[in-house]
Amino acid sequence: MTTEDKDQTGDLFEDNNTGNTTNETGDVKGSNTEKDPDDWTTGDEPMTGAQHSYLKTLSDEAKEEFDESLNKAEASKKIDELQHKTGRGL
Repeated sequence: MTTEDKDQTGDLFEDNNTGNTTNETGDVKGSNTEKDPDDWTTGDEPMTGAQHSYLKTLSDEAKEEFDESLNKAEASKKIDELQHKTGRGL
């Protein structure tokens, strides 16, 4: 099946390169890269080292206070917010 082929429901596509399926709007089904942080099973855990480092950089650049107490989900949302504010990572 190629990305242009619909499955039996008529709305999903399979990408032969990744094995992921996407719907007609291009959202990847089963991918955690687009999953809402509020739905993460580990979202309430402390932010990762990578999140900490990047969020600190973004906070400094945006001249905003860095909150070390954020969990993974909160950090992800703050990173998105600061990326839009600073123009980084978009």
